[in-house]
Amino acid sequence: MKSLKYSAWITIILFVVACSNEKKTTEAELNTENEIESQMKKKQVVYQVFTRLFGNTNSTNKSWGTLEDNGVGKFNDFTERALTEIKELGVTHIWYTGVPHHDVITDYSKYGISNDDPDIVKGRAGSPYAVKDYYNVNPDLAVNVDQRLQEFEALIERTHKVGLKLIIDIVPNHVARNYEGLTNPHGATDFGAEDDSSITYHVDNNFYYNPGESFQVPEWKNDYQPLGGNHHPLADGKFREVPAKWTGNGSRKSQPDMYDWYETVKVNYGIDPDGNKDFDELPKGFDSEGYKTHFEFWKDKKVPSSWVKFKDIALYWTDKGVDGFRFDMAEMVPVEFWSYMNSHIKMNNPNAFLLAEVYQPHLYRDYIKKGKMDYLYDKVQLYDTLKHVMQGHGKTDNIPPILDELSDIEHHMLHFLENHDEQRIASPDFAGNALKGKPAMVVSATSTTAPTMIYFAQEFGEPGAEDLGFGDPSRTSIFDYGSVPSLVRWVNDKKFDGGQSTEDEISLRDFYKRLLNFTLESEALMGNYQDIHLYNQQHTEWYNDKVLSFVRWSDSEQLIIVSNFNADNAYGFELQLPEDLVEKLKLQDGDYVLEDQLYNNYTSNLKVLKGEAQVRIDIKPLESFILKIK
Repeated sequence: MKSLKYSAWITIILFVVACSNEKKTTEAELNTENEIESQMKKKQVVYQVFTRLFGNTNSTNKSWGTLEDNGVGKFNDFTERALTEIKELGVTHIWYTGVPHHDVITDYSKYGISNDDPDIVKGRAGSPYAVKDYYNVNPDLAVNVDQRLQEFEALIERTHKVGLKLIIDIVPNHVARNYEGLTNPHGATDFGAEDDSSITYHVDNNFYYNPGESFQVPEWKNDYQPLGGNHHPLADGKFREVPAKWTGNGSRKSQPDMYDWYETVKVNYGIDPDGNKDFDELPKGFDSEGYKTHFEFWKDKKVPSSWVKFKDIALYWTDKGVDGFRFDMAEMVPVEFWSYMNSHIKMNNPNAFLLAEVYQPHLYRDYIKKGKMDYLYDKVQLYDTLKHVMQGHGKTDNIPPILDELSDIEHHMLHFLENHDEQRIASPDFAGNALKGKPAMVVSATSTTAPTMIYFAQEFGEPGAEDLGFGDPSRTSIFDYGSVPSLVRWVNDKKFDGGQSTEDEISLRDFYKRLLNFTLESEALMGNYQDIHLYNQQHTEWYNDKVLSFVRWSDSEQLIIVSNFNADNAYGFELQLPEDLVEKLKLQDGDYVLEDQLYNNYTSNLKVLKGEAQVRIDIKPLESFILKIK
């Protein structure tokens, strides 16, 4: 997959940058370059945690329960002990999901915060993707609501103290219908505050409007009622918005459908209703330019108001110590904006971790190269394929072609098996058994140089079975107050020691800890890749499409990785390495000892004779080997 190692690529990049700069490289610039090069040599692992749920040990889990019924976690629950345990799991970055102040159905009016209307809020705890105030944080997460921003700043400090970097969400495509900034920095105005709402569109309007029409609450279907039909003084089927704004998913109706993103409004980035762009486009060839060149391009350009607002928001949080962002539905925002936004972020912090949702493969390279994204979700190809294999109706044969197709951008395609949008592995609608995630996790974490992401409580096999109200079981609800049973057992009254965890949960967490920590230290996983699965499908007896194998190597480390996705059958076969790979690995005739790096309880011998190599593999159901050639 790699024709050059990352260190070689970095050397070339730094040489080009040096040649293009007339001024002498300063010591600070050199230190930054060295840090970037060091990061590129190591795997990165992101731990996504739903902040509101992490420290909540209230196990009531009443459907449509209030904060008082079901409890809520706080920033302060992320103690140094808790964060250290997360880091020692094998994590480099923690993504605190649900930090910016979004709509919630809890009364904070005594703190000057307006109440939110259940007719435009999903669940009681609200969607973290309906942000109400970008310059402050969710009041639910604070012990002292008046000091909520300071409590988050203290969390930033604790996170850095234990050696983790932190990511928060920015949702550029839409904001809450009732956006209201209470603590805007000097000069910052709310979205829409300066709009001319008498017209549908203007390049500097933040929203799109339907002049002369009022917003109407969706017509509810399938017996749905806000708050499950429980009484609330604002749950009256009405919300005043005149004129009506277009809805977050692009619906232009003044009365959106209940399956639209009715709780949000679409942000205007300078694209008129006919799709015409009222901003400069990037010159030809800019996909090969670095972020500094992109930054210079935009310096003297007039850009739409919404661009400036979101850039200022990102830099506000970067200045507070936030190390990166996860951008929601980035593909719904023009790539030129990302060039502008991300180049500004990188000028402020060259090491910022920029992760985005883009689900259309034909757009991947534009958002990486033109939009200057560091990483995109690898969902519709690798994740979806692994899910089918885990469910028993997919073939591992489909995995190598995906890795081959993405080989030029493989470092930028972040891998995951769970996140807040997806079903839990252990849920009946996914795999029904957390152990079926083990071989997939090995493949996900070791097949490329890209970062790995896990979702909190994935390491315990959490099934997400609770019916908390708006959110559906099989996913841990992001809309409702509640707790996560397997996590509650590990948190163990804030001891964070697994004191109440089951043996199965402890065993599974141990697997994740072994795997993730190995990936952080392995040089081979940041080096070369070659598939041997398809070769063995053709040449090896008893080898089949429920097994996957590939080789990773660097100058100092050589690995053969084998995973069995079958939950019922063990397999035994003579795994073969093709001649061209034997040559690349510089293997001479003779016997080589292979030792498993996950559990250190399996060894085998690789026999090389006249350019041909094979090794006996006996692998149990759902077992994986990371075999190091000694």
